[in-house]
Amino acid sequence: MKIKFTALVFMLTFVQTTLANTAEVAVQHFPNPSTVSQALQPLVSGATPFWNDHPKINAEWHQWVDTIAAQTLKTLPTLKERMQVSVTATQLGNVNAFMVTPKTIAPYNQNRILLHFHGGGYVLNPGEAGTAEAIMMAEYGKINVISIDYRMAPDFLFPAAVDDALTAYRELLKQYPAENIGVFGTSTGGGMTLALMLNAKAHDLPLPAAIVVGTPWTDLSKTGDSYFTHEGIDNVLVSYDGWLGDAAKLYAGDHDLKEPLLSPIYGEVNDFPPTLLVTGTRDLFLSNTIRMHLKLRDAGVTADLVVLEGVSHAQYLMVYDAPEAQRYFNEASQFFDQYLAN
Repeated sequence: MKIKFTALVFMLTFVQTTLANTAEVAVQHFPNPSTVSQALQPLVSGATPFWNDHPKINAEWHQWVDTIAAQTLKTLPTLKERMQVSVTATQLGNVNAFMVTPKTIAPYNQNRILLHFHGGGYVLNPGEAGTAEAIMMAEYGKINVISIDYRMAPDFLFPAAVDDALTAYRELLKQYPAENIGVFGTSTGGGMTLALMLNAKAHDLPLPAAIVVGTPWTDLSKTGDSYFTHEGIDNVLVSYDGWLGDAAKLYAGDHDLKEPLLSPIYGEVNDFPPTLLVTGTRDLFLSNTIRMHLKLRDAGVTADLVVLEGVSHAQYLMVYDAPEAQRYFNEASQFFDQYLAN
């Protein structure tokens, strides 16, 4: 009996100590990662100032979105100059878009095109404010990119954005064979890329040659380990319970957040094209990305995963010449080059 009692005391002590350590970790302030590049070091401390904003009515959402977009638009002239690209407003079908053309197009990319969807939680980055990733991809990849200015909440709820994505893709198929098309995006743009694959399959459209999804929003519900373990560690999104969760519910309207065209992790992914997924070790969407990677692999899809050290959500896009940005765009460009036909 004494041995059994001693063992029980040990087990209780172990559990109590583990719980205490777990609670301590939950409130721990981790040091800035010295393993990220010097270029990103200024970004890894502090938090996005608007992460905990909660607009209520449509007018508040519009004001909030316009304020953030205005700051982004100020940065684009310098970015376009550095990247040596031109950006021209256009349309695909009846969907607004921007054609991003690099100064030099690689010979093997002359007959290729990339379709881009911007991030922003289905509310942020309207108009040209959503083109930064497309601008960088065009220059890094030496390829034409068309970025879709899809309709967003609060004015247009689900399925407006995915409808626009499908319309734009249909129109692009009139100009390019599917094997010459690549599709990409980060965050919401990554989620929309995956949703487009589901939607294109449902409409019996040929799928593109390859897709690249950076830290994709694959689950609009608060499901997945990193929504909890990375809360307050990711200094970009910070928490699902900030503006992000509000935006998910706003865009979804009366629809279940787990509908596949909202949350592609719940869709049927057989026959998806080769997919490159990118995330970071501090990313709130780490689980979103890993769960999708595993689901694709389980379905027999070619799926590669890159996890960037010390990087919070989409931080690899925030300094155009940082090593993390170079890795993302070079990996993506090489991936497209591997699978797109000439």
